[in-house]
Amino acid sequence: MLSGACLMFLSRIYYGILYVLVLISEIIKSSWDMSVRAVGGDEIKPIVVDIETVLARPISQTILANSITLTPGTLSVDLDSDNKIIKVAIIAPRDKKDVIPFEPYIKKMLE
Repeated sequence: MLSGACLMFLSRIYYGILYVLVLISEIIKSSWDMSVRAVGGDEIKPIVVDIETVLARPISQTILANSITLTPGTLSVDLDSDNKIIKVAIIAPRDKKDVIPFEPYIKKMLE
């Protein structure tokens, strides 16, 4: 029978794998979107938004900020760990939850 610590470890590995898969998926979707915008001449309206995160640990917040930067069309400009806010530059306006779809996986993986 597996102990609680072993199950927690396996759970974290599971969410780590899901995080990587979601991140890769988001990078591919964003790359496609940016390619269509570049070739098609779609309207680009860059904005900077403050995104609140539920992540408490600085390492989790840093991984989230880096994941945002890895996704084409977004760039993490500033991270305020104390207030749990990430300032993000976005190439075209979109819902804040669309910018951080991998946050729940990071939370279950590291917190």
